[in-house]
Amino acid sequence: MGQGKVTVNNLNLGQGNFPEVERKTLFIGVCATGVGDVLSLNTQSDLDVLLGAAASDLKTQVIAARANGGENWQAYAAPIAADDDWREALDLAFLTVSTELVAVCLPVATGADFTAAFTKAEAIRTQQARRVAILIATPGIDADTQTWAQYTAAQAALTAGISAYRVSPVPQLHGNNLGVLCGRLCNRAVSIADSPMRVSTGSLLALGDAPVDSTGQTLPAAVLTTLDANRLSVPQWYTDYPGMFWSDCNLLDEPGGDYQVIENLRVIDKAARAVRILAIRRIADRRLNDSSISIASNKTYFMRPLREMSKSTVFAGDQFPGEIRPPADDSITIVWPSQNAVEVYIKVRPWNSPKEITANLILDLSSTGG
Repeated sequence: MGQGKVTVNNLNLGQGNFPEVERKTLFIGVCATGVGDVLSLNTQSDLDVLLGAAASDLKTQVIAARANGGENWQAYAAPIAADDDWREALDLAFLTVSTELVAVCLPVATGADFTAAFTKAEAIRTQQARRVAILIATPGIDADTQTWAQYTAAQAALTAGISAYRVSPVPQLHGNNLGVLCGRLCNRAVSIADSPMRVSTGSLLALGDAPVDSTGQTLPAAVLTTLDANRLSVPQWYTDYPGMFWSDCNLLDEPGGDYQVIENLRVIDKAARAVRILAIRRIADRRLNDSSISIASNKTYFMRPLREMSKSTVFAGDQFPGEIRPPADDSITIVWPSQNAVEVYIKVRPWNSPKEITANLILDLSSTGG
């Protein structure tokens, strides 16, 4: 004889939000206060208490980042001593926090420092499955000994021959360029798919004084053009247009690479973080199998980050596009190379963005009267 039984289970379908690490920066730099700590920062933080009343390079960059980061700016700081290894401070910080960007405020000495930074970023990716971009300072000009020609040559020598697509070198021309750029990248008024070059975001805030060389010449626009061509990330201005703006946030990718500018890396990394969580939830789950019904269903499942990132808004007749283009039918391909292994291929398509605009005008002298 049987007995009646009722079982009620709460099923977790994994429909919640993905953790957000985007628009958060970990600043690492020399500071006499808080060495060994990982400090949480926002727009209300008292930096004189957290980072000390005395001036420091770390504090200078954080102040600039906060000025450009907008009202919901959030970041972390890891103060270190002058002889500490910033990579060890990064490991310590990542025990408790996770960020999209790491800002190293210690200026590099040689091009090998970029390679070391990239090696660290890749170690974090392979060992911790975390994806970071490292923005690292390069020295500003020595106004006592360097001309602009000498400075440009020295900066170009730092990046020559370097392949490190997760690293962006930022010359400290105005003393706080690194902080200004990090704040601009983390401002929620724009998306992670936007270049810091975006003029409608507004001009840079709290940028330091314009530098001069040993001859007293103020920073020329031509020097910025040359630095940018050598893959350094620099500010820029437009003649007869008020304000100071930014150029591309260049990455040290190889020629022809997909990740020469940071916005391409940011959108692919955001998608990858979400896809990883979805993939973990499908481990040993027979809902993902090699039947046509399952493959079709799981294409929709793995397409979720692309759908969310592509959502656009139309307001007052203007369309504000999502971070990427809406996914198409061929955006997801699922392949079974063996009985217990699945490969998912995902196509992320960013929007085009005009960084060079040419306007052609003609004079119409045709007769308009009878």
